[in-house]
Amino acid sequence: MVEYTVEVHSTTFPLQNVYIRFIGSTRNSKPQLLYRLTFPLVRTYKVSCEKSVGTLLLVELEAKQSWFKYFFQDWFCNKIVVTTPEGEKISFPCYKWLNSKKPVVSLRDDKATLKKEETNDTLLNQRQQELEVRQQDFRWKKYHDGVPYIINAQEPSDLPEEVRFSFTKDIEMKFNAVSVLGELQLEKWTTSSDTWESLEQLHSVLWRPTPNEYIRQHWDSDEFFGYQFLNGTNPMAIRCWRTELPVNFPVTDDMVKSSLGGSCLQKEIQEGNIFLCDYKRLSGFEGNTINNKKQSLTAPLCLLYSTPEKKLIPIAIQLNQNPGVENPIFLPSDSIWDWLLAKTFVRSAGFHEHELNVHLLQTHLLAEVFSLATMRNLPSAHPLFKLLIPHTRYTFQINIMARNLLISEDGVFQKYTAIGRDNAVKAFLPDSFSTLTYSSLCLPDNIKERGLENIPNYYYRDDGLKLWDIIHKLVKGVLTFYYKSDADVEEDSELQNWIREIFDYGFLKNESTGIPCSFSKVEEVIKFVTMVIFTVSAQHAAVNNGQFDFGGWMPNLPTSLRLPPPKKKGESTLETFFQTLPDVSTTVHGLAVLFLLSKKASDNCPLGVYTQDLFSEAVARWHISTFQRDLRKLDQEVNTRNRNLPLPYDYLKPANVDNSVSL
Repeated sequence: MVEYTVEVHSTTFPLQNVYIRFIGSTRNSKPQLLYRLTFPLVRTYKVSCEKSVGTLLLVELEAKQSWFKYFFQDWFCNKIVVTTPEGEKISFPCYKWLNSKKPVVSLRDDKATLKKEETNDTLLNQRQQELEVRQQDFRWKKYHDGVPYIINAQEPSDLPEEVRFSFTKDIEMKFNAVSVLGELQLEKWTTSSDTWESLEQLHSVLWRPTPNEYIRQHWDSDEFFGYQFLNGTNPMAIRCWRTELPVNFPVTDDMVKSSLGGSCLQKEIQEGNIFLCDYKRLSGFEGNTINNKKQSLTAPLCLLYSTPEKKLIPIAIQLNQNPGVENPIFLPSDSIWDWLLAKTFVRSAGFHEHELNVHLLQTHLLAEVFSLATMRNLPSAHPLFKLLIPHTRYTFQINIMARNLLISEDGVFQKYTAIGRDNAVKAFLPDSFSTLTYSSLCLPDNIKERGLENIPNYYYRDDGLKLWDIIHKLVKGVLTFYYKSDADVEEDSELQNWIREIFDYGFLKNESTGIPCSFSKVEEVIKFVTMVIFTVSAQHAAVNNGQFDFGGWMPNLPTSLRLPPPKKKGESTLETFFQTLPDVSTTVHGLAVLFLLSKKASDNCPLGVYTQDLFSEAVARWHISTFQRDLRKLDQEVNTRNRNLPLPYDYLKPANVDNSVSL
């Protein structure tokens, strides 16, 4: 007889019996009961076998009904650590649930291995069988024409248990969704279609939690309006303009001369100080109807100037795409209410562009594509699976909830936004997707394409590029350890299937996006994986975490506007301004959603924090430790910088960046 020592690491304990079986190079053991599998959550057992199984290849766990035969409790196993009779200690990662639907799991050791390196048929078969099961559990489904495919699951309960919310997060999300209006003390306002009477009334209602005081005090200033294009919820909207302005935006020198300090427009364009934000994607949409009132949705153009004092300020706004007498160009020299109303229409357009394109499409839907391709094509032994799996946490469930609650036929977008659900999903999203490119998803390329390398006080760029470099360093260090040559990449069928599915189902086989459909070089894989991790972690944090900060004071980020844009200057007043803003119920429901989307779960995982121990190789573990150290250093740099800012920018502070799209 020989004896194996087995450590079972778990976060739950089962009522059913759990059996263990060893699969070896010379023989397989018989299933043996792990006696009294209860607390503590790390427990050691001695398992006797007639003979050694040789090289230990796989560990098989099976849960069977016990004496309590009418109750089969789900059991989550983290890992199994086996010490063989020969003295070798081997870790077998699991991180799966055993339940009545899937009572058996087959585990291999924690060594990361490419498929071509597999020399044992048993391990090769396990690798293939694992993917076959996953491809049944995780299937592609068409969402709508012209947008990425999604997972074939209608409800969170349709998902495999290991990718659902934890019990803690599930309870918190359900509780918060129900209680958020109460927490904000807004219940009594939820059915009011009244017009807000004053900013004082707004402040008296929207006080808990207190909207960012700096934003409330400065929301109507030109300087803060410009600041938000750099460091607000959508830092991707503007670009430096170095040619003639669009013909449909006929701004003249006389219009902006005073804003340019006496300089001329062409000179400032040549010097790279003029920036344009064009919301042309919103053109042609008929406004939604809310509380029996037709809403207004415009497609503005906004011209901005980077001043010698390093401030970005708006200098001209046109609220629709076609110039004309009834579509004037508004200027800072116009009446206070004309100018403020023009900026408010721009901010409302910005809300729609941000939520649907930059937030939903470019982070949530793409994260689902990357996660689904990963689950379907990369077995647990693949080094890229080990690198990417932390960045898929909760993504499937949060996206299902978004589709069911936010962009469903009776969801938030239908009830409380100017664009409505059908326009958003069937028209705006496909149009946004049609212009999406690989380079726009790679921050260094994106910054260069938009000409924003040198604009001052662009903290999103500064912190984002540092994070990009830190992630790139990790990815390069890990992947070059496993891919020694370009031939290793070309010959990795699992990797090639992964990128092919992303190209086919995520980018709809559109070569104009620049997304690769295959890889031929290691450096191509490194860049793409860097983009994936940056998108689902840093980019999502940048466009998600500040939603309540900037939208908690509603006039700064209205979800809808009730009056059409002014057709003539000089007619806007304080009264028309409040008549244009969303009514009371639209305001409070919009705020509740922004608050919920900005609220961290108690079990959130910041970037660089790993809940699963997957890599055994010393080189990979060293690169992960270096990655964590680099993130801590950047944390300190951001803290130091923020101490000197009137409004700290901390959305890309690593401690505030989650590993995945989980909110």
